[in-house]
Amino acid sequence: MKRIFKITAIVAIVFMVLSLLVIWAAEAAIVRGSKNYIFDTIEQVPDGLPILVLGTSPVLQNGNPNAFFVFRMEAARDLYNAGKARAIVVSGDNRRHTYNEPRYMTDALVALGVPNEIIHRDYAGFRTLDSVVRMYEVFGQRSFIVVSQRFHNERAVYIARRYGLNAYGFNAQTPRRSIRVVFLREPLARVKVFVDILTNRQPRFLGDPIEII
Repeated sequence: MKRIFKITAIVAIVFMVLSLLVIWAAEAAIVRGSKNYIFDTIEQVPDGLPILVLGTSPVLQNGNPNAFFVFRMEAARDLYNAGKARAIVVSGDNRRHTYNEPRYMTDALVALGVPNEIIHRDYAGFRTLDSVVRMYEVFGQRSFIVVSQRFHNERAVYIARRYGLNAYGFNAQTPRRSIRVVFLREPLARVKVFVDILTNRQPRFLGDPIEII
């Protein structure tokens, strides 16, 4: 019995160490591979490119406004006001009739003064991979600016560039209370990036080309 317990403990420790190494390697690769293409100030953002705003819910489960959403919309508005936005694609989840991230983002941007006519909706942005790959496969844009929080931009830009796209990121403000997302969910999402790359994962849906510029 003691021998079985010892073997089980050793296996558990080895598994834990290997898991931590995989998480560390994914983190290091994504940060290193995206750092030269992620910007904090509008002046650093290349001119003349369309913008891809990554979706999230506008409200939290308790009904309060979602700061991640608010800051992304404000960042996209700031790029528009600075003359950086030739066109904006809002990409998010619309798998249920009662939930429509692209529509929520469009309404929020229009309320902030962004013209509705430059906003285009991607209703099949179920995952970050789907959003960035569809930016080329559906919207015909090989070069674009991703708008989200830094941790999300790092992953999105890394994915886009591994899929042959010339993506950059403009960092929206990160909410102070973001520990659960950044330190719990994000490490696993970064490992999943490499699973997707190794399996040549493609967007769930593509569709007819849509001209935005």
